[in-house]
Amino acid sequence: MREISDNADLAAAARGDTLCAWAAQGLAGRSRAWLSDDGRALAVAGPALATRDRLVVAGAPDAAAPLVREVLAEVGPTYRPLGEAALIDALADRIPGLARVARFGWMDCAPPGPPASDRGPAAWLPEADLAVVADLLAASYPASYARPGAPGVERWAGVRGSDGALAAVGALAWSAPAVGFLAGVAARPAARGQGLGRQVCRFLLAAALARHGAAALMVDDANQGARRLYQGLGLHYRQLGAAAVS
Repeated sequence: MREISDNADLAAAARGDTLCAWAAQGLAGRSRAWLSDDGRALAVAGPALATRDRLVVAGAPDAAAPLVREVLAEVGPTYRPLGEAALIDALADRIPGLARVARFGWMDCAPPGPPASDRGPAAWLPEADLAVVADLLAASYPASYARPGAPGVERWAGVRGSDGALAAVGALAWSAPAVGFLAGVAARPAARGQGLGRQVCRFLLAAALARHGAAALMVDDANQGARRLYQGLGLHYRQLGAAAVS
């Protein structure tokens, strides 16, 4: 395998895949990337991305399997292979001790994004509101990876209801130079069905596209409502699989 140290080489190997670009984080910090000897598989190790050490894999299964074995031997078993569901299934079948652990969606888009006139009253939130954000997440989305003050969580946005209280929130978190990442989108139960979560998503999406040129998020496959919301905002869905060393 050959380690990639140049972002131009990584971009060429990734072929526009936002998942690979997100995991690479601009090859900053401890992020690393490798190409198989025949150039048909790519592995990108991103530490502590959305709370996990992730090893994004792309390419042909017969080339990816030996590459993943070598990379895991170097970076350690805390890294969880992540990629197209069929590829992860193939890796779990080929690599002893690697087990399938999850299915979920990756959704992404590029400009132009939502029109400025259609983004609603959402806005960036001041530090003074972060305790309220934490309370809202605890009540409405306790499984959220993004939390106020957590490492990698960059900035929170929100929209207020008619009573002036925060009704829906979301964040940009763990973004890469070329991919803004949306996380922690939640609305109070009493505020659901009013389009407030959609307004927050539109605001975050526009900010991510303006700053990074592309935007992405992860979504639970079972959450059909969220998938429809994001697809309505122009994001495209593909199913991912994740595996872990058992």
